[in-house]
Amino acid sequence: MWCSSTNSIALTAYTYLTIFDLFSLITCLISYWVMVKKPSPVYSFGFERFEVLAVFASTVLAQLGALFILKESAERFLEQPEIHTGRLLVGTFVALFFNLFTMLSVRNKPFAYVSEAASTSWLQEHVADLSRSICGIIPGLSSIFLPRMNPFVLIDIAGALALCITYMLIEINNYYAVDTASAIAIALMTFGTMYPMSVYSGKVLLQTTPPHVFGQLDKLLREVSTLDGVLEVRNEHFWTLGFGTLAGSVHVRIRRDANEQMVLAHVTNRLYTLVSTLTVQIFKDDWIRPTLSSVPIANNMLNLSDHHVITMPSLKAADNLNPITSTPAKPSSPPPEFSFNTPGKNVNPVILLNAQTRPYGLSLNHGSTPYSSVLNQGFGIPAMGATQGFRTGFTNVPSRYGTNTRGQSRP
Repeated sequence: MWCSSTNSIALTAYTYLTIFDLFSLITCLISYWVMVKKPSPVYSFGFERFEVLAVFASTVLAQLGALFILKESAERFLEQPEIHTGRLLVGTFVALFFNLFTMLSVRNKPFAYVSEAASTSWLQEHVADLSRSICGIIPGLSSIFLPRMNPFVLIDIAGALALCITYMLIEINNYYAVDTASAIAIALMTFGTMYPMSVYSGKVLLQTTPPHVFGQLDKLLREVSTLDGVLEVRNEHFWTLGFGTLAGSVHVRIRRDANEQMVLAHVTNRLYTLVSTLTVQIFKDDWIRPTLSSVPIANNMLNLSDHHVITMPSLKAADNLNPITSTPAKPSSPPPEFSFNTPGKNVNPVILLNAQTRPYGLSLNHGSTPYSSVLNQGFGIPAMGATQGFRTGFTNVPSRYGTNTRGQSRP
């Protein structure tokens, strides 16, 4: 009602801070309710995330109000209305008193933790620079200005100061545009103060690991991996359950001969100093010795195929032997032509039909062979002193080396 009577948008922006203080009181009540409630089967981790959600909702609503003030201020620059200062200064001091009383008299645990854990706003950084300059001149004020100032108290004082300047300029020079400028300044300060808190509480809701505990967690995990019986620490996940409460789960692989209860007690004792809600899963080494029964047998190993493949052995020892005289041949002598279809050292594998029970020879048919086919293969019995040899390029070879009674060459 006072904002409508004064027609001041700067006072409206400052009133939104009062609405934020009301939400902070509601968050404080939720925090006390969470302390009383016990974990249930539905909420096994407790109800601490309710206060995180309350802080996130309060800061986001304050930023939405700041965006609304920026939109209204842009419209007022086109047509600036007249501002009535009758209740402007009174409303400023009433709102300042209510804001300071709310923030300083009530112990609001969630907002106190967020204001310390979240990153500093641009308003805090500028005030810190100014404080260092003042303390350089007056060192006695270092205990008051140098510590990190409460962002809520800081924005309340800065908003009230902007409204006092607006009141003086309107009363002296009727400069109504300064009210719109003050509204923009209060909206920017509100947005800059609430944004880091929204980011921090949003990361908590997303179950991310807080950055300030990375080093401590790495140190503890290294200590756990060096415990007696521990082989590996895997699938570790740690997140912030609530403000100041860290939860986590980890899988620990141990030796087959290690005591599970003993390892569990040591791991929990190490991690409990930092992680209050911890779940540890212990499992032993899962290596298995391979057995014959575990090896799968292919079907083609039981059922023989239609053909057998026999690989010819490599005759390395006979590479330097003359196929006719069985004596070492000189390297300069030309290689022999061929004798009795003797296979060489680079002969391809011979494929035999599966119908044969055992191979009697290579590339030879079994059973009775016609006499004509024998002659065609070059196994005829030549007469002594005949001019036709055994396809070796030599004549009268049998008479030179001798024959047996049947006229076949000796082996």
